Amino acid sequence: MKNVRADHDIISKIVKNNSRILDIGCADGKLLHLLEEKKNVSGQGIEINHDKVETCLKKGLSVIEGDANKEIINFPKKSFDYVILSQTLQTVKRPKWILNEILRIGKRAIISFPNFGYWSCRTQIIFNGQMPVTKDLKLPWYDTQNIHLCTIKDFNNLIKEMNFKVDKKFGISKQKILSFPYNVISLNLFASHAVFLVRKNTLNN
Repeated sequence: MKNVRADHDIISKIVKNNSRILDIGCADGKLLHLLEEKKNVSGQGIEINHDKVETCLKKGLSVIEGDANKEIINFPKKSFDYVILSQTLQTVKRPKWILNEILRIGKRAIISFPNFGYWSCRTQIIFNGQMPVTKDLKLPWYDTQNIHLCTIKDFNNLIKEMNFKVDKKFGISKQKILSFPYNVISLNLFASHAVFLVRKNTLNN
């Protein structure tokens, strides 16, 4: 899809029509707007940046200004069909806690994140001895909001540890979806970015 971020394109294909969604860290609302237009969702967003919230409101989006670490506890169980963390997980204070919370308030969770195990990250660390800067990790370590970077393998292991189920996983490289059926090990090397569709092992939990 032209001019649409690759992970947003994947998410728009995962989400079913007329779903209830919550986009945590929705930024300027591009994903929310895409899902409302393409999938007729009933969407809400949480964003901490005031200027970005103003941008969302001008687009007619339902977005509240606040810290997801505090706001999320106010939502009842199973309020949404999907809760989305699009390039947000690595910025939250307690990733494991937030994953538990989003699968308390949502039937399914869609999580996208930059992969610190990507081959370019590895080579920059090995040969330059410095924290990597890539298209997905654009800012130097001292300016970034990313406080919990992880690899695809790390995330997959955490999902197993938490006894959640991965329904789908996708790798992205150079803004293109990797079409080959990669396993976690190869995705961990060749994907600069990942998208996971996750749920509890039993949806009734």
